[in-house]
Amino acid sequence: MDAIGRVFAFYERWKGEKRVIGWSVCGQPVVALHAGGGGKQLLFQYAIHAREWITSLLALEHAARGVPYGGAWFLPLTDPDGAALALRGEAFLRALPQERRDFLINSNRGSTDFSLWKANAAAVDLNVNFDAAWGTGTRNACSPAPENYIGPAPFSEPESRALRDFTLAVRPAATVSYHTKGGEIYWEFGQHGAARARDEALARALAAETGYRARIITGSAGGYKDWCIRALGIPAFTIEAGSDALAHPLNEKALPALCRENADVPRLLSEALS
Repeated sequence: MDAIGRVFAFYERWKGEKRVIGWSVCGQPVVALHAGGGGKQLLFQYAIHAREWITSLLALEHAARGVPYGGAWFLPLTDPDGAALALRGEAFLRALPQERRDFLINSNRGSTDFSLWKANAAAVDLNVNFDAAWGTGTRNACSPAPENYIGPAPFSEPESRALRDFTLAVRPAATVSYHTKGGEIYWEFGQHGAARARDEALARALAAETGYRARIITGSAGGYKDWCIRALGIPAFTIEAGSDALAHPLNEKALPALCRENADVPRLLSEALS
């Protein structure tokens, strides 16, 4: 059973609160699992980039461990169609209508190898589709592509809308987006004063916990982290898990190290924000 099958099997077995928060372009559910209790909530989302599907399995480890204070929502597979393309390739393509299949292959430069695909099934990179300086990233693409295409408008995609709407409903105290790779933690998007000092301190604590490096990056916009900081004023982090020496796409051989390095991230944030 591949990672997608394991996520949905885990979801079916989950005894705690769980929800389908939306649906993908191709009609797959975007699911969320809750661990812990009431009070302040955290939100962790994974695999918003297709080729980074390995993070969905880290999500299952995190959900099983839970948090010591408050509660946390875990969204293991934010881009289920993209992950299916990256993992299953032609097997997934064959299940799609001919028009969608042709569109995706054309968007992938004529190739049926989707192992490095990052986008959803509309060839939109979901992590540049949020309304936070949308379209201003230095690497943005303006037409369908395997990566970096911003879409026709902010929140044009059902997956990014589902994540937006769920986040607004939960009103989390902080969010974490798991990506691969690089061993880095991004935390900044123009916040100032006390908010900046708060977020930098949390980023440094996360860096100490994981062994990754807290960094400020430039030229990036339209991401989920960016939108959480700008729209909600909360701490939000993108964690690029795994060594940069590894090659995309990371496979399950990388999972033990990812779990070891990131096992206590939900605990740390739960304690820090309790």
